Amino acid sequence: MDFGMALALVGAGLAALMAGIGSAIGIGIAGKSATGVLSEKPERYGQMFIMVVLPGTQGFYGFLAAFLIMLKLNFFGPEGAITITTTLGWQILAASLPIAFAGLFSAIHQGKVCAGGILMTAKRPEMAFKAGVVYAVMVEVYAVLGLLVTMFILLKGINWPTPV
Repeated sequence: MDFGMALALVGAGLAALMAGIGSAIGIGIAGKSATGVLSEKPERYGQMFIMVVLPGTQGFYGFLAAFLIMLKLNFFGPEGAITITTTLGWQILAASLPIAFAGLFSAIHQGKVCAGGILMTAKRPEMAFKAGVVYAVMVEVYAVLGLLVTMFILLKGINWPTPV
């Protein structure tokens, strides 16, 4: 494996890893709040569920970016991955960073917002969607923007070689 391919695969790995770590932490934060509330009010499970799983979307965004990189590298093709230069490897690595960092930090902060929404829902269940989910989705926007920037760079900003 050449250095360019190694850089590209590090980029793919970082996109999935960092966004996945953020999602795991965010879900953990929200889940901790939900289990506390549900121990006394189990009937609120449905209202809490969406707020617990919302921080998990960033992990999917990171996976999507990593998968796109591997597809563009023809990683799964029968003839094997394409050969890329070190410069292209650095470009792919750099392209993965928006979703890697946006996914990591937005998932953690979304988990905190969701935890607040869960605690609010314990006392004011009618506010679960109006405030709890809507505020959490506002944080989600930045993960989506990170994914879009990564995808724009990968799809339009990089001159990919064709498989031979």
